[in-house]
Amino acid sequence: MDSLARLKAWFADCPGALVAFSGGVDSSLAAFLARHFLGKEYACAVISASASLKLSDLEEAKTFARRHDLHLRVITTDEISNPDYFRNPSNRCYYCKHTLYDELAGLRREKPGWWVLNGTNADDFGDYRPGLRAADEFSVRSPLADCGLSKSDVRELAAHFTLECWDKPASPCLSSRVPYGEEITVKKLRQIEDAEAVLKAAGFPVSRVRHYGTKAKIEVARDSVRKLEAERKEIEQRIRSLGFEEIEFDEEGFVSGKLNRVLGT
Repeated sequence: MDSLARLKAWFADCPGALVAFSGGVDSSLAAFLARHFLGKEYACAVISASASLKLSDLEEAKTFARRHDLHLRVITTDEISNPDYFRNPSNRCYYCKHTLYDELAGLRREKPGWWVLNGTNADDFGDYRPGLRAADEFSVRSPLADCGLSKSDVRELAAHFTLECWDKPASPCLSSRVPYGEEITVKKLRQIEDAEAVLKAAGFPVSRVRHYGTKAKIEVARDSVRKLEAERKEIEQRIRSLGFEEIEFDEEGFVSGKLNRVLGT
């Protein structure tokens, strides 16, 4: 496998790795590869138990680390206290990643010479990713992107190593469900998480609940829209109980980054 050979050569120059870890397939593969090529003592996955991370994703990340014998460091970042993040501008992700990488820079003092890595893949450069600027500012390295791995390549390599997350649906932070300009609060994030848990329990593992103040706008995978119709009444009732006054079902279905349409991206 050519990609694996490129990655092996890439890690040959790495003295040690602190990997920004979220539990998604990209960062999971990056953390696994750091452990695979460098050994357990020279690789550490670092995840932030922030309010914008689903608790279920945090638990899955912990399980992944145990299963693959990874050193895991759980930190808590407080990006919501930053007014630039709280106000939810279109470059919100920059402030989130800046906070995370600043914390990781502090951890580097414990591991002099180690590199900070992330799970950015080659496809990410064609998307709207304000967080990439923060990575540049902190000299964060991206082995997957540097070695030319696309998202499909990442999943293929994760499957090669039988990583359980190889086909895990994308799960961006909960703040991505709040339209730009609407404040990010812990209450909103918990409502979104609980509402998406309702959908997952009802058999819709790929879903988004967009938070429009008192209204929840529900998206499920396009091939599940018709199925959702049959369960609409019960789901609506359960999501209303979380504090939403109005429920809207998006007939278009789930589209990644839908809220970015206002930016023209």
